[in-house]
Amino acid sequence: MSQLALKYPLLPEMPAKALEYPQLRFMGSKSRLLPWIHEVVSPLEFNSVLDAFSGSGCVSYLFKTMGKEVVSNDFLKFTHQLAVGAIENPGLKVSDDEIALLFEVGHNTNRFITETFSGIFFTPSDLNFLDLVWSNLHKLDSAYKKALVISALVRSCVKKQPRGVFTVSGDLSAYNDGRRDLRLSLNEHFLESINIFNNIVFDNGQNNRAFNGDVFSIEAEVDLVYMDPPYVPQADDNCYVKRYHFLEGLATNWEGLELMESSKVKKLPKRYTPFSYRRSALEAFDAMFRKFADSTQVLSYSSNGFPDLSVLVKLMKKYKPIVEVFAKDHRYHFGTHSGVNRAKVQEYLILGMS
Repeated sequence: MSQLALKYPLLPEMPAKALEYPQLRFMGSKSRLLPWIHEVVSPLEFNSVLDAFSGSGCVSYLFKTMGKEVVSNDFLKFTHQLAVGAIENPGLKVSDDEIALLFEVGHNTNRFITETFSGIFFTPSDLNFLDLVWSNLHKLDSAYKKALVISALVRSCVKKQPRGVFTVSGDLSAYNDGRRDLRLSLNEHFLESINIFNNIVFDNGQNNRAFNGDVFSIEAEVDLVYMDPPYVPQADDNCYVKRYHFLEGLATNWEGLELMESSKVKKLPKRYTPFSYRRSALEAFDAMFRKFADSTQVLSYSSNGFPDLSVLVKLMKKYKPIVEVFAKDHRYHFGTHSGVNRAKVQEYLILGMS
C-alpha cells in the first residue's frame, strides 16, 4: 500500500474521463502514470494549476477532468495545439459538414508538404492529403476547431510513421510488421483521430488557457505548478525537435520556420532550453523553483536524469519548507523496434509545500 493510501484512506478515484485522452507515442509521456499522479495530487488543496511543460497534454487533461482551472504551457507549437483543442477549448467540436469542407478539392491547393517531403515521409497520396487539409483549414470558423484538426493530423502522422519519430526516412520496410497503423492511409487515420478528439472535448466550467512559451515567460497566479521539464539523460539526448520536427512544422504548415535544407529529413533547428545541458540545468531548476515559490510545486522526474534526486530536493527546499518525495518503478516503452530501450527506472514526484 502506498504512503498516500495509508495517510489518506479515502482518496477519491481518478475521473474515468481522464483515461479517454488518446495515448500519443511521445517521449516522456506520463499517460501510463496518470493514476499515480492523481493519487499524489488529489489530497492537495488547489483550485488552479499550471502544467508548465504540457507535452502530450495528458496531465493537463487529468487536471481538467478533476474540475481544476488549468493553465497549460509548452514551447513546441504542435503540443500547444493539443492543449488549445483539448484543454482551453470550452466544448466546440468539428462537425461532419466541417470535415467535408476539409476534403474539398480546389484549384488553390498548396503543394508545399508534397513537394518538400516527397520520398522522405509517407506516400504521395498521404502527403497530398496533408496539403489538402491545410489548404482548407481556413474554412473553419474557430481556433478551437482548427486545433482539433491539427491534433488529429498530428496523431495520424505519429501512428502512421514507424516508431512515431521522424529521424529516419526512405525505405522503411524493415519497420513494416503488418500493423494496422502502417496499413491505414493518413486520410483513414485522420477520420478516426478527429472522432477521438471530438469525443474528449468538454467544458469543465473553468477558464482554462493554453500558452506557447518558455516556462520563465509564463505569468500565471495558480495554486499548484506541475513541472515535467526535459532533463539531461545519461545516454542519447532529450531533443524533442529532432524527433518531432515534422509535427512541429505541420502545426503551422511550416509558416515562419526555417528548414535545414542540408538535412536528409528536412529538420528544424534545435530549440534551446537550459534544462538540456549539465552546465545550465542546476541554475534552470533553481530559477524555476524560485519563480513558482508562492505555489505548491510538483516536479516530475526520473532516476536516469541529471541532476540527482538529492540535489533537486535540496534546491526545492530553498523555496519550500516541506518537501516530500514519492517514487514509483516505471518502464518506458519508447518506440516499437526490437532494439528499443526498455530500461527500468524510478519515477519521482517531488512535492514542495509551505
